[in-house]
Amino acid sequence: MTIFLTLSVVLLALISFIREWMPVDITAIAVMVLLMLLKLVTPEQGISGFGNPATITVMAMFILSAGIARTGALQIVNDLLLKWGGKESTQQIFTMGIIAGPITGFINNTAVVAVLLPIVEDWCRKQSISPSRLLMPLSFVTILGGMITTIGTSTNVLASGLSKQLGYGDFSLFQFTRLGLITFTIGLAYLALVAPRLLPNRKVASNGIVTQDYNLKEYVSEIVITPDSSLVGQTLRASEIQRKFDLDVLELIRNGSRFPQPLADKVLRPGDILIVRSGRECLLRVKDERGIEILADVQFGKQPLETGLTSGEEGIAEVLILANSNLIGSTLKDMRFRQRYNGTVLAIRRGQELVRERLGRVCLHFGDVLLVQGPRQSLLGLQTSRDLLVIGQRDLETLRRDKAGIAIAISVGVVLAAAFNVLPIMVSALLGVVLMVITGCLKPGELYGTVRWDIIFLLAGLIPLGIAMKESGTTQWLGENLVALGGNLPGYWLLTLFYVVTVLITEVLSNNASVVLLLPIAVEVAKSLSLNPLAFMFTVMFAASNSFMTPIGYQTNTMVYGPGGYRFLDFARVGAPLSLLMALIIPPLVIALYGLS
Repeated sequence: MTIFLTLSVVLLALISFIREWMPVDITAIAVMVLLMLLKLVTPEQGISGFGNPATITVMAMFILSAGIARTGALQIVNDLLLKWGGKESTQQIFTMGIIAGPITGFINNTAVVAVLLPIVEDWCRKQSISPSRLLMPLSFVTILGGMITTIGTSTNVLASGLSKQLGYGDFSLFQFTRLGLITFTIGLAYLALVAPRLLPNRKVASNGIVTQDYNLKEYVSEIVITPDSSLVGQTLRASEIQRKFDLDVLELIRNGSRFPQPLADKVLRPGDILIVRSGRECLLRVKDERGIEILADVQFGKQPLETGLTSGEEGIAEVLILANSNLIGSTLKDMRFRQRYNGTVLAIRRGQELVRERLGRVCLHFGDVLLVQGPRQSLLGLQTSRDLLVIGQRDLETLRRDKAGIAIAISVGVVLAAAFNVLPIMVSALLGVVLMVITGCLKPGELYGTVRWDIIFLLAGLIPLGIAMKESGTTQWLGENLVALGGNLPGYWLLTLFYVVTVLITEVLSNNASVVLLLPIAVEVAKSLSLNPLAFMFTVMFAASNSFMTPIGYQTNTMVYGPGGYRFLDFARVGAPLSLLMALIIPPLVIALYGLS
């Protein structure tokens, strides 16, 4: 009966993950609560995921990664790319890979992509190449690089914790580094030599004129307040034209003088010119109802649209919705974006899709890119936001450059302490967090904003599911049935089967969920057939992280989806051959390096 109940919970969790009834972290917490209600785990076991060493280590690594990022220690990558990048795609990808890949063996790859994404985009503009040629390879090399050490990804740390839970001990820091380095090298060779023929050239570089990327010319207009307009004598706030119509006022021009945001309390006068973001149909409605005149074209003279929108104190920036953003699931109208950030969203890019109308009603997703116009000081303030990433070179004033050496020294110390078994990984990582604060690399108030709490709650919610599967005998039952079905298969084919199944499940679930579900089953199969459990654990762990075929299978893929202007199937075209390559080489490499029996 307990096996049936446990399998029912697993099935329900799988359906919820696939159908996206709730965010994955909320699904995981719901699973944890359901397990306790059904008495498949004790209350102590149910909440044990929050105090699990894997969860604590992952949380600490997020903070350490943020310390490196906030001090600008990774800005040196910009100089290296300019120096060695060259003009050919092969050299550019190879240079980017050998710089970014190994870094992610020690710094969380989502943090690395967050720092390098604007650097690579800026590099693309300087080289007049499309960001779609480099951003997908950036994501893929950080995924491959994350498999070099145990602390490279949260999946590795979780797999190490599961290994200890199953009685095989934690993984040492460099226990699978040989395998990780070989797969990284082969993967980088594929990305540099083969991928350039498959990568799209879709989002054309526009020499820094980002409004061209969003085709905004038809959506930015000038309207004139006529003497008989009902708007005369009213403030913008009192007129409610921004609330009642799909219209945003970007700037006010009066007698040749420009007035930037905020404009809500400006009293409108006859002859005032308003620069607005709106579709033509909406403008015609405003004309009929409020008595305004629409100028034939935006009167910036011979200046391009971008120049007009960035005159004086005004500026434009692309900002990315981060994975731990509080804005996810909200609309611009609900969160009062204009009032909150003193900026106006002109358009939203979601992969290849562009949204330029009814922006206030769009529910924001992780990976969305917002084109924001507003005062330069407000855009500078966005660089310190925990919810948004400005896709553009970070202003050096917002970085603690004088602390970069200290942050690097702390991170190296954490790695060395773990590598030489001076301290357990969890303890050395927590010590590193304390030192980051004491030395001023991070401010105390920044700690909580640097943690990917969705990942932490996902781990905390899934760990009890692994306990329930083991305690109820579900893992053993599944293992025995798999042995009965495939016990006659050679060990190589069993490893390949687990690799392929894990990859497919990861593409629709999350990499952490795949490890929790499949790693214990793989170990049970190995034990039943007297094979090396370590070989099966490494196979499942590598398969769970090597997610290349969709933009939603891995967080870094989602981060580059919008900025690269990719379509969903672009990832399959470039990532499927890489996934197949990894499926062909990893099982035999595992056997050669670690043995099958």
